[in-house]
Amino acid sequence: KESMHAYAANVYTSVVEELTKGKQRKFIAVEQEFFRLWWDAIATDMHKQQVHQLLQEGRLEFVIGGQVMHDEAVTLIDDQILQLTEGHGFLYETFGIRPQFSWHVDPFGASATTPTLFALSGFNAHLISRIDYDLKADMQKNKKLQFVWQGSPSLSERQEIFTHVMDQYSYCTPSQIPFSNRSGFYWNGIAAFPDPPKDGVYPNMSLPVTDTNIHLYAKTMVANIKERASWFRTSDVLWPWGCDKQFFNASVQYSNMDLLLDYVNKHSDEFGVTVRYATVGDYFQAVYSRNLTWEIRDSQDFLPYSTEPFQAWTGFYTSRSTLKGIARRASSLLYAGESFFTLYVLKHPASSICKCRALKQLQSLRWAVSEVQHHDGITGTESPKVKDMYMNNLMYGMFNVKKLMASIIFDMNNAKKNGEVYSSVYNIDSGIPDIDQYVVVYNPLAWNITTFVTIAVSHLAVSVYDELGHSVPAQVQSSVESHSAYDLYILVAISGLSYRKYSVKPLNGKQSAFIGRSVKYKRKDLTRADQQSQQLFPVVNNCYQVLFDQNTNLMHSITERETNQTIQLTQEFLEYHANGDVTKGPISDNYLFAPNASAVSVSKAVGLELVSGNLITEIRQYFYSNVTARDYAYAVYTRIYTVPEGYDGKLLCHRIEQEYSVGPLELNREAVLRTSTNLNTRQLLYTDSNGYQIQKRPFKAYVNNTVARNYYPMVQTAYTEDDTMRLMLLTERAHGVSSQGNGQVEVMLHRRLWNNLQWDLNYNLTLNDSSVVRPVIWLIVGTKSVTNILYRTSGLALEHRPVVMFGALSGKPKVPGQLQQNSVSSPVTVPPNLHLQTLSIPGWRYSSNHAEQVHSIRMGKQKQGDADFSRVLLRIRHLYEVGEDPVLSQPVMVNMKSLLKGLGSVALVEERSLTGIWDVNALKRWKWKTTQYPSKGFSNSTDTSENCIVTVHPKEIRTFFIYFEGR
Repeated sequence: KESMHAYAANVYTSVVEELTKGKQRKFIAVEQEFFRLWWDAIATDMHKQQVHQLLQEGRLEFVIGGQVMHDEAVTLIDDQILQLTEGHGFLYETFGIRPQFSWHVDPFGASATTPTLFALSGFNAHLISRIDYDLKADMQKNKKLQFVWQGSPSLSERQEIFTHVMDQYSYCTPSQIPFSNRSGFYWNGIAAFPDPPKDGVYPNMSLPVTDTNIHLYAKTMVANIKERASWFRTSDVLWPWGCDKQFFNASVQYSNMDLLLDYVNKHSDEFGVTVRYATVGDYFQAVYSRNLTWEIRDSQDFLPYSTEPFQAWTGFYTSRSTLKGIARRASSLLYAGESFFTLYVLKHPASSICKCRALKQLQSLRWAVSEVQHHDGITGTESPKVKDMYMNNLMYGMFNVKKLMASIIFDMNNAKKNGEVYSSVYNIDSGIPDIDQYVVVYNPLAWNITTFVTIAVSHLAVSVYDELGHSVPAQVQSSVESHSAYDLYILVAISGLSYRKYSVKPLNGKQSAFIGRSVKYKRKDLTRADQQSQQLFPVVNNCYQVLFDQNTNLMHSITERETNQTIQLTQEFLEYHANGDVTKGPISDNYLFAPNASAVSVSKAVGLELVSGNLITEIRQYFYSNVTARDYAYAVYTRIYTVPEGYDGKLLCHRIEQEYSVGPLELNREAVLRTSTNLNTRQLLYTDSNGYQIQKRPFKAYVNNTVARNYYPMVQTAYTEDDTMRLMLLTERAHGVSSQGNGQVEVMLHRRLWNNLQWDLNYNLTLNDSSVVRPVIWLIVGTKSVTNILYRTSGLALEHRPVVMFGALSGKPKVPGQLQQNSVSSPVTVPPNLHLQTLSIPGWRYSSNHAEQVHSIRMGKQKQGDADFSRVLLRIRHLYEVGEDPVLSQPVMVNMKSLLKGLGSVALVEERSLTGIWDVNALKRWKWKTTQYPSKGFSNSTDTSENCIVTVHPKEIRTFFIYFEGR
């Protein structure tokens, strides 16, 4: 709101007015969130007409076109696609335009997933800026800042994209002018927050262009252009004009620049350059038409990112861990809510729920999940006030979607109006009162799952029954969280995109849940532990034997039982101490990680409690600063599961689930969990890129700051291995991860920092975060072939855990009529190497025929009014790389009609670009000449689906509009 008030609204209002005044003027706009707020709340009809006109003339250009310019390090590809689709849907519906260029100037490092994302969206070129300072200097010197990037090893040249890296001046105009001590080129000054000055005089307004200084201004500008020209292969120079929070007074900006451009062009013989206003598209068009042959870059990314020897931007991989966790929970709830609503609309056409209101509920969460992907959102690099805004919007959206899901269940079961349904998504706090309860559990994945859901109950003695009244395996035990409640674990087996209903009753009869019995072990002093006499005790399920050492209360080893291979493995918490005083050396803050020495072990004593029952064994370890300390700062809850006969327990059995409790930390501490093994890994780590592909991370030694520069983002997966065994970590939120020693993996879990850097203080960016965080990591141990089969599906099972909703049963429970078929067959099931990435009803009103859409906009006939509920958006993603697995890496033939027959009879399938705004047959991206393919032409993206049969190749993400008969 403050940004709109102080700055953003003025940008669009004044830019549109000024562009209209001068035919030569141009402007690029990026983030749709601000533009849409302006369009919906502030723009007059006159402004709107002008925008349409400017877009037609190509003088206003939308680049990227997503809701935000998303972060590239800690975001999930699903959420990147969501926010891009959200912005593109608005632009196409409103203006009939389709962005074709990127402008990723500000994310802190560049991921290899992004070029693939933008290629699949139909972009012709990609632009980045923030990469390692030393690498940039080298590329600049050798004219290698432009290349064709093949971000995906499997899709390679089919989804490559021309990429431009900005030179050392980055995206802001250099403001130094040698003829004055005032700045140059920023004639509107600096935006003042939160209230604009009444007299219109802003701080730092640049020296206006006058007859006396115009020649000096021109000389300065031309000198900078020529310096840059020497770093690129063509004689076209991109000279960015503007910076953060600029153009809020476009009038003074353009009137000065008009004079300057005219002057340079009148004296072009003398200066040796001509200049003109341009959009990013104009620049790339000029470079493309030079017809040069470009070098290819493979799937290597530009992470991590350093700006100076002691400035590694690797702290933000962990900053504001709670926000990172909530953002991902919100994303996975949205995923579940979208498919749940879609199934409901398709299968219950005569529903009593208002579809338009339901769509608004979903849209509130789409908007919130989209906006938090911003490079100062999920990164944790915002002030506390802005973080609270993100959190509030996420919580509000989640509340709406939970309400929608509860009302759908209510409607489908025609529940008596007094049987209130309330919902709580993985929310253990909402304890169940003492009456009969039912628990509704929805599986949002398009595979069958067998897993445990946890709910809080107030008694040890309870029974759990399914819809048919059969007893369901369950275990109840003392709660980790509270002394007064118990945790009830229910074993659920649910087919894809289906829900089941369980009733939980205070004990009657003998069918009670198993009870987890607790044994507490004495706290052990690590400083005095006898290293010689190990007393090991085992915790065993069908897949693993985990040994703990009673002398230390620490984990000792994990044996994978099928192959009988053992990894020696211990875990400890350590803290890096950060310096908070800029006069004393480098600092850590929201962005940067600059430890002043090696990490220090935090605990000298460990307490242990073992809770064991027939289904679950939970090992609770408490880490104390010393043997007599009253409170612990760290805890690990490790759970291993035993799956009864008759259930498919493969995934469940193979995961060792760990939940951590970390905090509150002392000031200027950065907390890590270090797992040390006897694997000879040569310090080679593998981490995922945005949950899409795996990047190889060899340890690199630097002159300075080696610890911080070897931190990488782990969005969903990290692993390390030797020749035979692999240790894999799967996570439900982003963390920084590193291998600081052979056989080691450390995960940064939490940070609490304060420093006196003026810039950080001005923006309240010191990260004094006193919270307790509760992240979850699943460990998988095994051979490469075993873990290869498990980790993709397990990662998605962790990301998309079942949604749990509660309701009270009043009176006699009805015999569940409609539910029986629901729990038997699933409406959509995909093979294990595919993932149903999207199943939703977007509601867009645009025509999927481009000529028709453009015509209706020109005629002012865009469909107003109701959303379109007949178009279903479907995405299918192949989870494997070429050659990764002999079976799972094969292409998959999918018959769309039979895949979707559980939803209805398919009338029409249209294959679309990633964000839905192109028909893939009409999408002809520019083909840049490369050293690999010197001949040039248009690249056609995919084989088109004939008669609804599609072959999905490794790593492809295929997007479709589906229309059903009679809808």
